[in-house]
Amino acid sequence: MKGTFIAFEGIDHSGKSTQSRLLSNFLAENGYQLLKTREPGGTDISEEIRKILLDLKNSKMTAKTELLLYQASRSQLVTEKILPALENGKVVIADRYIFSTLAYQGGGRGIAKEEVKNLCLFATSNLLPDFTFFVDINFETYVQRKNFSRGKLDRIESESLDFFRRVSETYRNLVNEFENFYVINGNREIPEIQQEIREILSKSLKF
Repeated sequence: MKGTFIAFEGIDHSGKSTQSRLLSNFLAENGYQLLKTREPGGTDISEEIRKILLDLKNSKMTAKTELLLYQASRSQLVTEKILPALENGKVVIADRYIFSTLAYQGGGRGIAKEEVKNLCLFATSNLLPDFTFFVDINFETYVQRKNFSRGKLDRIESESLDFFRRVSETYRNLVNEFENFYVINGNREIPEIQQEIREILSKSLKF
């Protein structure tokens, strides 16, 4: 493939979406053709699955159903959007990818890691990012940002603090399992975080 695949990861309120947006704007200004995606979502089918996954009324959803729905959404996104973009030489910037599933459904829900990993790789035809940036925040920062959030919480965001502790711990362990997985200190100022991300990418991208 000719393009570059960059994924942003982190628990809710980590600031990953802000960093993803800033990088997208920066690369576009420097002449790169981009595809920006989010998960769950990114295609017509995937967006319909997103509504089901995040709707508070679906409180009876089992952990396995949740896991499989995320894979269905992702498989459609990879096939319909990500792979064609990479083949055309674009930079793909993903707001969440398989590492979210490993952290949330693996660590958070307690589904066996190898089962989750195998499903993720099956759904994506073994496609892994060239760079993954895990924006890591301490738990005090998470709680503070969640409490000050004015938006309505979705089904996942409404989970318990213990759930998000497990998710955070799982994310931090992924650095030992995957190549090109960068842990970024998200407790700093936004420009400082963005600068570190750009410095890492400058080894492969020209700007």
